[in-house]
Amino acid sequence: MVRLVTVSRRACVVAVTALMIGLLVATGPASAMPQDLGGKAWQRIPTRQKVIALTFDAGGGSGGVPKILRTLRKFDVPATFFLTGRWARQFPAQVSRMAAGGYVLGNHTDTHRKVSTLSDSQLRSELRSTNRSVRKAAGRGTKPWFRFPYGAHTPNDIARVNALGYACIQWTVDTLGWMGTSGGQSVNSVVQHVLDQLQPGEIILMHVGQHPTDGSTLDADALASVIRAVQARGYHFTTVRALLPAPAAPMAVPPTPSASGSPS
Repeated sequence: MVRLVTVSRRACVVAVTALMIGLLVATGPASAMPQDLGGKAWQRIPTRQKVIALTFDAGGGSGGVPKILRTLRKFDVPATFFLTGRWARQFPAQVSRMAAGGYVLGNHTDTHRKVSTLSDSQLRSELRSTNRSVRKAAGRGTKPWFRFPYGAHTPNDIARVNALGYACIQWTVDTLGWMGTSGGQSVNSVVQHVLDQLQPGEIILMHVGQHPTDGSTLDADALASVIRAVQARGYHFTTVRALLPAPAAPMAVPPTPSASGSPS
């Protein structure tokens, strides 16, 4: 009988330990970034599968947001939005709509300044302020996703952003919709830019705002055509979450011997 109690107690300890480990794996520290995502600025999702990711930067206007969200909802397509804190404070209702749609929200600094011009304390303040502003509007924050303003960065900038708990996400193709009609772009050119570089794991950069002078919203206007053209080529859509490592298989917990069983 004593031996049965000993085995049962040992099994309980194993079970509790496994549960604690499982919780740590599942949740992790609040500021943790998966180590596999550090050390580089990701320009594409490493995969051979025909999937691509739509990403939108929000740092200027919001003229294209309603149409973008309607189109994404119509086609049931996921997306990632990188927001500046200043934009989130100016357009909290739009941030709330993005969150309600289940879209991934990322950090694009607070004031859209080049990271290389920021001290460590300034960078920390920029990311924290953005995270707070987005969380206030959306009910959730931006970790672990970050995009450099203007795409400008150095290896040291990557290390500094990683140290603050963020993975650095760049892009494979810029649609150039932000240049507007006055910059020689059109709905057709936006679609063509995407198709010219279409490849597994492609990350597409688009913008939510209107052009500051001509008022065009080419990325919003072209989005439906982009989705149709990409799907016609057998591609599906994902988000930057596809960069996350696959979850580990749960640890098996040995069964607890019953008191009526025979001792081994």
